[in-house]
Amino acid sequence: MGALKGIRVIEMAGIGPGPFCAMMLADMGAEVIRIDRLSDKGKGHRAHVLNRGRKSLAMDLKNPKAIEATLALVDKADVLIEGFRPGVMERLGLGPDICLQKNPRLVYGRMTGWGQHGPLASAAGHDINYISLAGALGAMGYDDRPPAPPLNLVGDFGGGAMYLLAGILAALVERQNSGQGQVIDAAMTDGTASLLTPFYGLMAMQQWSNQRYANRLDGGAYYYGSYECSDGKYISIGSLEPQFYALLLETCGIDDPLFKEQLDQENWPEKRQRLAELFKTRSRDQWCKLMEGSDICFAPVLDMVEAPEHPHNQARETFVDFEGIRQPAPAPRFSRTPGAIQSGPALAGEHSETVLADWGFDDTDISELKEAGAI
Repeated sequence: MGALKGIRVIEMAGIGPGPFCAMMLADMGAEVIRIDRLSDKGKGHRAHVLNRGRKSLAMDLKNPKAIEATLALVDKADVLIEGFRPGVMERLGLGPDICLQKNPRLVYGRMTGWGQHGPLASAAGHDINYISLAGALGAMGYDDRPPAPPLNLVGDFGGGAMYLLAGILAALVERQNSGQGQVIDAAMTDGTASLLTPFYGLMAMQQWSNQRYANRLDGGAYYYGSYECSDGKYISIGSLEPQFYALLLETCGIDDPLFKEQLDQENWPEKRQRLAELFKTRSRDQWCKLMEGSDICFAPVLDMVEAPEHPHNQARETFVDFEGIRQPAPAPRFSRTPGAIQSGPALAGEHSETVLADWGFDDTDISELKEAGAI
């Protein structure tokens, strides 16, 4: 089952956004095999759910026989995902020119931080660096301290994996008309910059300040942010629209004239302080009882242990227990071809012979690869 049933994907083992994209494809029904390093054989962890849904083939990609076998797999694949620095796949003999010559219908997805070209293309980096250069990190956080990294959600997974996924899916659709594959150059700097598109529009309309903690959506606005409760836990308020803001004031019993003008930025700090004092008068659960489910735009700030236990998440089965590991369920949801977790995380090389047999290698081929030390 799954919307991508019948699509075959080769994932060159990596970290972060490449594996996340591969996980998404597997959750949607694609058959994804991960090519791990032979030196990593047996390594991994059953709880590393980012690697769920795939079988693992361990190969020595410095061995010519392994390269030949990989190209034979490429010949039967629809998609290849790699996340090495620019030039690595070419030096291995697995670059896009060679792979597309072998299989002209192949969608070749390349995931990097800086992209395949540019002054920084060959430099090392991580999420925090990519979102810094793209302008995202500098727009987030308090104005009186250094910007704090928003986990690695924005660069690795938002600007990286999800843009690679969108590119791959678009290329697969286009291939139905052209019969041709193509190369997807997915750079986390590009994707993160793309995510900032609405804010560049707001800035051009003079509705967004370049200063941190001074805007409606960056915590600067007192009616859009998080507040501490009497028990040390937090709630979030997002009363942006006038009708939601009016309901917030009514529910909280606020009739102070100071709060009448919602968009009066000059008084935002004082209003925030007063709200902070108000929200500290009750516990998080008490505020939930008063506000949750209303049009105030309210939610408790839950940690990763609490989130799976919330009634809404439980009703939607947003989190599932699979093979004893609690983890987020596949998303998004399909009405006719639902996604599913196909299997737990594989150890490196756990399915080498099975994968090769499934993809058309006979016993002699597999024996020769083993004898040559290629798998």
